[in-house]
Amino acid sequence: MALDRRSFLKVTALAGGGMLLGLYPDAQAQEAAPRGRQRSGPGFGGSPLAPQAFIRIAPDGIVTIMAARPEIGQGVKTMLPMLIAEELDVEWKQVRVEQGDLDAKYGMQFTGGSFATPSSWDPLRRVGASARHLLVLACAQSLGVAPEECTTSTGKVLHVPSGRSVGYGELATKAAALPMPDPDAIKLKDPKDYKIIGHTVHGVDVPDIVTGKQQFGIDVSLPGMLYAVYQKCPVFGGTVASANLAEIKKLPGIRDAFIVKGVEELGDVLPSDPGLEQGIAIVATSWWYAQSARNKLKVKWNEGHWSTAEQSSKAFEKRAIELSKKAPEKTLHQDGDVKAALSGAAKVVEGAYSYPFLAHATLEPQNCTAHYHDGKLEMWSTSQMPQGTRSAVAHLLGIPETSITIHIMRAGGAFGRRFGNDFNLEAAWIAKAMNAPVKLVWSREDDIAHDYYRAGGFQFLKGGLDKSGKLIAWDTHFVTFGEGNRTAMAANMDAEFPVRYVSNYALHQSLMPLGVRTGYWRAPGSNAYAHVIESFIDELAHAAGKDPVAFRLGLLSTAPPPQPGQRGGGLDPVRMRAVIELAAEKSGWGKRALPKGTGLGIAAYFSHMGHFAEVAQVRVTPQKHIKVEHVWVVGDIGSQVINPGAAENMVQGAIIDGLSALMGQEATLDHGRIQQSNFHDYPLIRMHQAPPKIEVIFNKTNHSPTGLGEPALPPILPAVCNAIFAATGDRVRSLPLTKHGYSWE
Repeated sequence: MALDRRSFLKVTALAGGGMLLGLYPDAQAQEAAPRGRQRSGPGFGGSPLAPQAFIRIAPDGIVTIMAARPEIGQGVKTMLPMLIAEELDVEWKQVRVEQGDLDAKYGMQFTGGSFATPSSWDPLRRVGASARHLLVLACAQSLGVAPEECTTSTGKVLHVPSGRSVGYGELATKAAALPMPDPDAIKLKDPKDYKIIGHTVHGVDVPDIVTGKQQFGIDVSLPGMLYAVYQKCPVFGGTVASANLAEIKKLPGIRDAFIVKGVEELGDVLPSDPGLEQGIAIVATSWWYAQSARNKLKVKWNEGHWSTAEQSSKAFEKRAIELSKKAPEKTLHQDGDVKAALSGAAKVVEGAYSYPFLAHATLEPQNCTAHYHDGKLEMWSTSQMPQGTRSAVAHLLGIPETSITIHIMRAGGAFGRRFGNDFNLEAAWIAKAMNAPVKLVWSREDDIAHDYYRAGGFQFLKGGLDKSGKLIAWDTHFVTFGEGNRTAMAANMDAEFPVRYVSNYALHQSLMPLGVRTGYWRAPGSNAYAHVIESFIDELAHAAGKDPVAFRLGLLSTAPPPQPGQRGGGLDPVRMRAVIELAAEKSGWGKRALPKGTGLGIAAYFSHMGHFAEVAQVRVTPQKHIKVEHVWVVGDIGSQVINPGAAENMVQGAIIDGLSALMGQEATLDHGRIQQSNFHDYPLIRMHQAPPKIEVIFNKTNHSPTGLGEPALPPILPAVCNAIFAATGDRVRSLPLTKHGYSWE
């Protein structure tokens, strides 16, 4: 963001008599500003972030702060306004938070990648600090005193020598006439003076949620609104050959039923939006009518690309084993001479690991409401990236992006699923066809059968240990999905630990064609790689006759130059050692006896700028029933935990989410069809199955704060698997655990 001294403050009357306090950049000054002064913020590429979009001050001192990013349960609707409120110097009880629609004035509006905190930490604090600075100047001029004699506290400007004070609401009009200072020159608060940041604030939506007021996309209701369902071929890429549409149109409540030809960009691997898939839309006066009619559909499908219809999980596994015995197709990374090191090793450990495709299973199924009228489209969407939604819809309908309004709705979970725009495109197309407001709601079966899946994979590893038990060689043959240079989403791991920490290291890859879509799943890539890497490190530690904690600390004893431009290149060995040591200390690692059948397992992983170590205490019965009794989580996400209560809840949620994937979740393919359909065969963990205690510790370090949505999840899978080994001697190399006879106690 670049806002120079010729930028100015504007105050605009609101419908309720309030004042809009905003910092408007002067366009000419923007153009004249030196390039070096452009400052990136939530808008990428140095695009300006105009603070007037975020702050509204009413005459009674109530401050409304706009939340710009989509809220999907991770807390940004509360956390990001906290940054502004802190530097504005108001009490949180004076603050009201409103969700902003998609608008360029907010910069980049997306949720994902644990990126909201690191990208907003500095810019949003400066939004609040700049406004506070102008209010001080306005007060000083009103009282005829020097600004240096004034300070602020809880929504008032105080003149210290005289003891006089003026509320922010009284100063807004005068502040409007003052020139905007350089935001970079504004002094920010000393963290020791924080009254909001670092203190638990309850979610701003919680009262409305618990009282049942409209909050989520699925709750949208408009006058004259119709409801739609959309039936697609079970095999991705399939098309409609025939359907009994005439019969469907005669059913109660049905307004129309028609084939949508679709606009697809099909390929063997689909890591992003495929466009609009062909299907059958049924539109009715209620969703129940539409869904009931769909149950009576009789469709003959052309199953699309023949190879997709022949694909199956069993065939993938067979082919992966075949490829593992052949020379890899390509080498992604190599250090030293791995073959020579393995041949000279005192001990070689081998392990074949695999993990399945995963659906997202968001508690709120995909939905979108759209209203097309007079050549314009209005949408109520739960998209994680509404800019991408608007662009895709504009391309689909052939209308300008300026003709599309997107209202950002709270989502009941997303975890990467709502980066995909299939449901938004379907709703937009149907709304245009009906020329009426239409709410499209997927069923749970739609949601699981037509996901952007976390890609499965197979990894065949070898590790070489010298006589002292030191790891001297690491070789991975990664069999995943794709063709040529096009790979499934989250199928690249060329910078993941322990690359650069083992002198002889090689990562090879072979690919298998895939016809189903893949996409982001919470902690993309890392959610799968951590299970493999941290489980194999545990294997190596036991083979070396060393304690797993000590073995990991030994691996991290060297500090190669950081490579922040790569996925795993930002790992800081000092920070990682610290969280491992603290996790071991808090769990009493090696210092207490455990009952028979109970074990401790540790895993540590760096992802999405967060360093996390986790210890799981697991009890396993002779019948292979499992109880995760206690989890200790230590995370380093920088110097500040902005909203501690929400942060702790997010970590606990990540652990529970990971345990769901650990035990029973897998999306299997047979004849190109996903076999699972609902929670009976794609189970979420139940409350009585969750750990009784998840202890969360944040190790604060002198680094800028980073995000938390992803990095706590990956270590829990290997931590539990390593604990199972400690308790039983059974090494689990493939997920889910149900494949090996395990179940929750």
